[in-house]
Amino acid sequence: MSLTLGIILIIVALAAGVALGFFIARQYMMKYLKDNPPINEDMLRMMMMQMGQKPSQKKINQMMTQMNKASDKATKKK
Repeated sequence: MSLTLGIILIIVALAAGVALGFFIARQYMMKYLKDNPPINEDMLRMMMMQMGQKPSQKKINQMMTQMNKASDKATKKK
């Protein structure tokens, strides 16, 4: 009986540790991506120049605003 109880406790502790680790890692990555977005204005400007467009500051600001709104909307859904 004691051996069975020990095995069950180990399995429960392992499952709880995995679940807790997953949620902590998820929160950390969400905070990291919010603080350090993967695309900034310079990268956006370079992408537009590579596509053959001449980016104006107004166009870059509009695209950054749209990207920020999309990311905020996705965050609020979750």
